[in-house]
Amino acid sequence: MKTRVSKRPQWAGIDDYLASLPAAQRQALEKLRAAISRAAPAADEGFSYGLPAFRLNGRPLVCFGAASTHCSLYPMSPAVIRKHAEDLTRYKTSKGTIQFVAPLPAGLVRKIVKARIAELQA
Repeated sequence: MKTRVSKRPQWAGIDDYLASLPAAQRQALEKLRAAISRAAPAADEGFSYGLPAFRLNGRPLVCFGAASTHCSLYPMSPAVIRKHAEDLTRYKTSKGTIQFVAPLPAGLVRKIVKARIAELQA
């Protein structure tokens, strides 16, 4: 039986993950984290798929992370991204991610997180 070895570093928490990033990405993701926390104060922080994540009532809400050239918000719902397509024209998107370099506006993050909460509660 093969043992699976993770190539991703393991962090003790989201603060450790953020501390490992270059300053610009750390600042953008700290702002994103704060906006998510304000939009979903009952959500719990942790990791999912090796990324910082928020869970609401035990279910995945959103994840976020950094890549070499950008940061990403993962709403974990193609429907939420489609619903906000007009607001996201300035960003590169796919069915599962929103990529950005400068911090996402807090109002946009709130709209996305609230839409995701509504989706989970439906």
